[in-house]
Amino acid sequence: MGKQLLDRRAATAALLQDRGDLLVVTGLGSPSYDAMAAGDNDLNYYLWAAMGSAATVGFGLAMTRREKPVLVLTGDGEMLMGLGALATIGQKLPPNLTVAVLDNGHYGETGMQKSHTGNGLELARFAEAANFPWSRVIEDMDGVTELRDRMHAKNGTSFAALKIAADELPRALPPRDAVHVRNRFRAALGHSTI
Repeated sequence: MGKQLLDRRAATAALLQDRGDLLVVTGLGSPSYDAMAAGDNDLNYYLWAAMGSAATVGFGLAMTRREKPVLVLTGDGEMLMGLGALATIGQKLPPNLTVAVLDNGHYGETGMQKSHTGNGLELARFAEAANFPWSRVIEDMDGVTELRDRMHAKNGTSFAALKIAADELPRALPPRDAVHVRNRFRAALGHSTI
């Protein structure tokens, strides 16, 4: 019998529970759908057509908005494309940044081919090697709760690979107009729209 994997929607909903002023950057595809399914929010910055960029966008936010916790919620395929971001983050270590990877071991947006993580590569080890002070593999909801508490405490740069089932769930599509998403996010942070 195989290992029980997390339900991606339940894990995302638990991470976003009682979110307060949490800033969320989502990688394209399923992480955006999962965040939307948990409840749309003006403080969600959904990335469209920016494969590999979620961690760098979240890093920039964390560096400039240190008073707020920042969550990057992305998938294993997107994180594999942006591994260089972990090295950059590891040099600055903003204490308010959490990178959470929904790792199902597959490239969900291109046909569910097995990803490198599905073949045994462990992203948490990359984060550890990149100098992240806290890097974990999470396989149960207690671990998700621990991650959420750590994220809100802004208790150091954190990385977690959440091992989720490779289910294809109905899409909960967030707004796809990138200008609208950017402007409402800016407005929620007290900035003028551009």
